[in-house]
Amino acid sequence: MCEEGEFQPNLVDQATGWSRRQFSALGGAAALAACTNGMGDAASADTTGDELIENTVTFQTADGTLDGFFVRPASGEHPGVIFWPDIAGLREAKRMMARRLAGQGYAVLVVNPYYRDVSGEQFADFAAFRESGGFQKVGPWREKLTAEAIMRDASAIVPWLDAQQGVDETQGIGTQGYCMGGPFTVWTAAAVPSRVEAAASFHGGGLVVEGDPMSPHNLLDRTPDTDYLFAIAQNDDEKDPNAKTLLREAADEAGVDAEVEVYGADHGWTVPDSPAYERVAAERAWSALTRLYDSALRD
Repeated sequence: MCEEGEFQPNLVDQATGWSRRQFSALGGAAALAACTNGMGDAASADTTGDELIENTVTFQTADGTLDGFFVRPASGEHPGVIFWPDIAGLREAKRMMARRLAGQGYAVLVVNPYYRDVSGEQFADFAAFRESGGFQKVGPWREKLTAEAIMRDASAIVPWLDAQQGVDETQGIGTQGYCMGGPFTVWTAAAVPSRVEAAASFHGGGLVVEGDPMSPHNLLDRTPDTDYLFAIAQNDDEKDPNAKTLLREAADEAGVDAEVEVYGADHGWTVPDSPAYERVAAERAWSALTRLYDSALRD
């Protein structure tokens, strides 16, 4: 789980040799492009050949007006994906990750998880999050993101996504989450199990909370048709080495297909503007996500 001490300002990325400040100074598109295969624009690195259409969207949920970033290929119909950000919320790093996924043929909604309190981007990147007291700011917002709240959100997001141009509602929906967004993926699947057929958690916190009936690992039996990917950070595993075992056991008992792996990288390694970003490990995790979606969401 995210801890305040993990977000130091001048850590050097092992793959690029840049500090986080240098990374932020590149700008979102250039930075992410430089960290994804060295192939230029991130969306074009895994493209279907289509141009992308993107826009800011809003729609009603039981709790208010949800806003987010929606991106999809300009032509055709594609499986929908619900993208839950990490603690720093909706920002350019997440938009660029969504564009890359859309370039692979998915219609992706990046949710502003804090919409109950604020709209739009609150932090440009992790450096801004740390320097502006992000943990203190988001604390009251995060308290509202209970399992029940996220399940209400998912129950509104899925029909909205199915109604959008460019979304193939005959295909399954995927969901992916980072850090605090990791458990949101299981809650999303549990809220709408008939539609969510793939869920991926990257360095997710709170996936196993023993004694809590709403702990994600206790809800896998509600999602018999969902395939899972649990990508665990090595330092999270060191803090709670039993979590991966309980996740595997819960998946086996529920009869669901789940890949549970501890990566040799620290919490946040998949996110380009994170101090812990590691390109090689991040690309391997992205490949695992691609395999999951290709197998679970496409006929």
